[in-house]
Amino acid sequence: MIDNTTFDPNTLFEQYRKALTPATKAQEESLKTIERLGRYQYAVAGDCLHWALAQAKTAVTVQTPAEFVSRQIELATVLSERLRVLGQEFVTLATDVQTGFSQVVSETTASVVEATRKAA
Repeated sequence: MIDNTTFDPNTLFEQYRKALTPATKAQEESLKTIERLGRYQYAVAGDCLHWALAQAKTAVTVQTPAEFVSRQIELATVLSERLRVLGQEFVTLATDVQTGFSQVVSETTASVVEATRKAA
């Protein structure tokens, strides 16, 4: 007996694409997270470098100890405010990452449930 069904590579590739969609979405979310985290770390490093350069400039340019202390307090206040803002940005970043991965897991679960229903 000869089977007259034809091999359709498009159907095969479509099934592979559907099967790998959750992994692809997870990788996309991971890369977005790595990029955002890198930008965040760059911002923190830039602020610390700016603060260190301001400290060095202050040490060279001040005339009196009182002026030095005053300038140190001013620089510390600016840095602490900037680090507070960056801390809030980090919390937002972490929340967004958690939401994104939760969404990928929910979509994957829904597609697995749907595929199971079709198979049954």
